[in-house]
Amino acid sequence: MLRLKNRVFVTFLVIFIIILAFSTSAENRCVYSSNDKCTNKIAMTFDDGPHPKQTEEILNILDKYNVKATFFVIGVNVKNYGKSLDSVIKKGHEIGNHTYSHHVLKSMSKENILDEISNTENELLRQYGYEPKLLRPPCGAYDSTLIDIATENEMKIVLWNIDTEDWAHTSVDNITKNVLKNVRGGDIILFHDYISGKTNTAAALDILIPRLKEMGYEFVTVSELLQDT
Repeated sequence: MLRLKNRVFVTFLVIFIIILAFSTSAENRCVYSSNDKCTNKIAMTFDDGPHPKQTEEILNILDKYNVKATFFVIGVNVKNYGKSLDSVIKKGHEIGNHTYSHHVLKSMSKENILDEISNTENELLRQYGYEPKLLRPPCGAYDSTLIDIATENEMKIVLWNIDTEDWAHTSVDNITKNVLKNVRGGDIILFHDYISGKTNTAAALDILIPRLKEMGYEFVTVSELLQDT
């Protein structure tokens, strides 16, 4: 009798482990914040643009050092500031979807989430014929509904593992110290090219990029960073 109970217990334990492993795999099947396989590559990302002044300032710094990056754009800003996005695309940078109005998608209905994503896609398709396959949810918040939508539409949910906190008007010195202290190969670094009020992003980039190059890092787009995952 004792042996039978042990067998039943072991059987249930195995089933539980399999379910847990499957659930974990499913939960993370399209969500990325880094690629540990890349020992010397990093991806810089910029959220909330485009913006007629701040985006251009950042593009000038990226041009100065011949660096390509990924811009996660908000649909309403694409509609209002399309000329700035023209420059981003013409210079060969990558575009990702950051929703239409920057509403937090977590716990929203599937229909509302689809509206937020598709309205930005439609704007990009209408103006540029560009269909992004990268999605960054506002505040990095997501749930199983968003994962299902991304999977169904063959999109990757892209988070980050270094937040520069430039959105909080962080000083140039603190932005650079934060990145240089924590950077590792395969990192995805979060910046913004639209911040209300004063921004130190461009000035920090002008210091960070040459320092990171001296450290042996290569700058790539998110899609390039994730192609080996």
